[in-house]
Amino acid sequence: MDTITAWLSELGLSQYAEDFQRNDIGLDLLESLTDQDLRDLGVQSLGHRKTLLKAIAESGKSEAGAPASGSRIHSPSPASAAVRPGVDGERRQLTVMFCDMVGSTELSQKLDPEALRELILAYQQVCGDVTEKYAGHVAQYLGDGLLIYFGHPVAHEDDPERAVRAALGILTALETLTTRHAIRPSVRIGIHTGLVVVGEVGSAGRHEQLALGPTPNLAARLQAAAEPDSILISDATHRSVEGLFTCLDRGALSLKGISEPVHARRVLGESEARGRLDAAARRGLTPLVGRSEEMGLLLQ
Repeated sequence: MDTITAWLSELGLSQYAEDFQRNDIGLDLLESLTDQDLRDLGVQSLGHRKTLLKAIAESGKSEAGAPASGSRIHSPSPASAAVRPGVDGERRQLTVMFCDMVGSTELSQKLDPEALRELILAYQQVCGDVTEKYAGHVAQYLGDGLLIYFGHPVAHEDDPERAVRAALGILTALETLTTRHAIRPSVRIGIHTGLVVVGEVGSAGRHEQLALGPTPNLAARLQAAAEPDSILISDATHRSVEGLFTCLDRGALSLKGISEPVHARRVLGESEARGRLDAAARRGLTPLVGRSEEMGLLLQ
């Protein structure tokens, strides 16, 4: 196995080895590659391009010409496993979205593998583009599913709102997605907001930033409970976006692996509110107390 193939295999992207070799891309040219170069090489997945660019940015070259730390090809010691200790773990508030394609197993029985790959790549591209528009981060591509963070690596005060808008955007974008087999993928989406610890996990020379805690698990369970082409959000997320979206109360759901019933709502669309202040006003603002003089001056 040559060095560039070994490097791609270490990143879990060995399917691109022939493309790199066919275009004479060696380790000496990695630092010059751009996002458009990777597209031209056939790397259509946004997540795969970001993985490659991140690995290129973090890696140097050792004296032997192999990538240095971050993408080093080596056999780890037994101690280098799971969550890496130290300052890598960060406790923070995060909105997690799980998006999963409906009926992918059935599609795999009907479509040629190349056609199935084309469909999944198109679906992933749509989801990645919409996520990027709302400043979300695709943490993992899990086969035909996506794990998406809003609040890491960059946090915004309206991350729950961004997540719901992104989910609606994904449903809208998929309605117009067409492939040569005229199959439009359906998805289920679950969203939950809560505390997590974000840090590096992994071993065997492969590490990635993941959020650990009950929040991602609950988002995944909400996704599983959602109907095709629908979005389920938890009560915690709903409190942050209340009034901005029209929701259908699904009541308390018993979710697999979750000890207590979870109150969930299905997002139907955007409301008529023009912003968070307008949404709060429609719900009813708290009356001003002890400001009669100021109110009188304002009215005058």
